[in-house]
Amino acid sequence: MIKSDRPTNKHQPRGLAILHEDIDIIVVVKSAGLLTIGTDREKSKTAHYLLNDYVRKGNPKSRNRVYVVHRLDKDTSGVIIFAKSEQAKKILQENWENTEKHYLAIVHGRLTAKEGTISSYLVENKAQRVYSTNDASKGKLSHTAYKISEESKRFSLVDIHLLTGRKHQIRVHFAEKGHPVVGDRKYENKDIASTRLALHARSISFTHPFTYKLMTFDTGVPEDFIRLFRRL
Repeated sequence: MIKSDRPTNKHQPRGLAILHEDIDIIVVVKSAGLLTIGTDREKSKTAHYLLNDYVRKGNPKSRNRVYVVHRLDKDTSGVIIFAKSEQAKKILQENWENTEKHYLAIVHGRLTAKEGTISSYLVENKAQRVYSTNDASKGKLSHTAYKISEESKRFSLVDIHLLTGRKHQIRVHFAEKGHPVVGDRKYENKDIASTRLALHARSISFTHPFTYKLMTFDTGVPEDFIRLFRRL
């Protein structure tokens, strides 16, 4: 595992914890509620904007910038990689299938199978809602491997190995199994048991685009996850 290089620069971005930074990449932990990139309605309160400002050291005329390699949903917290050049971005994305991603989720109920893989073809409708379809020509094949870490009477803490990375994949797969992620206001039909989505991108492993070293970053189980599960 590559150890973190935590910058001491006074222009560190708010809402982001920097795990590693070098001349080619920057790895951060995004907080829940922060967009990865801007939308028509929100331009500045995003990880992309904040990191651009960070690498420019507050100078808007600086040519330094970061490039989006992948995204996390606004309400999902966790590890995310940004590149510092188009070339680094391209290399990381071209090798994305070899990137290993693990998530943590608290879901409703107790799953009958304590570990397994959920597979389906996922498609998005015009209302931007994702769902499974039996039509392989319309959907994208998606695989979500999981293992139960802990259970209570009404909830389960799940370790998830994301084998493919489709939009809302984890949320849809567990919701369609009758075990929606706690706090999911889009796919949860049960009583909302949390003010935040209980989904966290815990770890990521990938090959550095230029040094070719295997890099692994793992946040462990966040304290707010532990508190939420104990409360539930």
